[in-house]
Amino acid sequence: MTTVKLKGNAITLSGNLPEKGSKAREFSLIRRDLSEVSLENFKGKKRILSIVPSLDTGVCATSAKKFNERLSGNDGVVMINISMDLPFAQDRFCKDEDIDNSETLSAFRSTFPEDYGIKITDGPLKGLCARAIVIIDEDDKVIYTELVPEITQEPDYDRAISHLS
Repeated sequence: MTTVKLKGNAITLSGNLPEKGSKAREFSLIRRDLSEVSLENFKGKKRILSIVPSLDTGVCATSAKKFNERLSGNDGVVMINISMDLPFAQDRFCKDEDIDNSETLSAFRSTFPEDYGIKITDGPLKGLCARAIVIIDEDDKVIYTELVPEITQEPDYDRAISHLS
């Protein structure tokens, strides 16, 4: 098991992120229209999974907006925001913030948090996802991961985006 911090306090996660070089784990997540989507739906493109606790928090919202802006017009990449938020809340957030260059998917009825080792198992955010980035190439191989050590901090956008070329 892995630990990260929330405002300096250690919290435990359900496992570990997939290893760089490993085959990405399949998933089933829920779109804002309540349809199911899997990793296979995005085959043939690089995929950035930006995993966050909740889009209703400042850092998570900032992360979604920054990736949305920075990846605008990059047709070879699919930006996927993943949280435990209900699809209705995700839809409202995307409309309010003009998030239109990315997919926003819910893990609320999925094993994704456990399968990707980022489910928070204790503390005030128990049951939500930790903040992490996973980049998957066109052949479903994991090429980059970042588990943000302090949940209240943003990921390293430049480092993640540098793995797309």
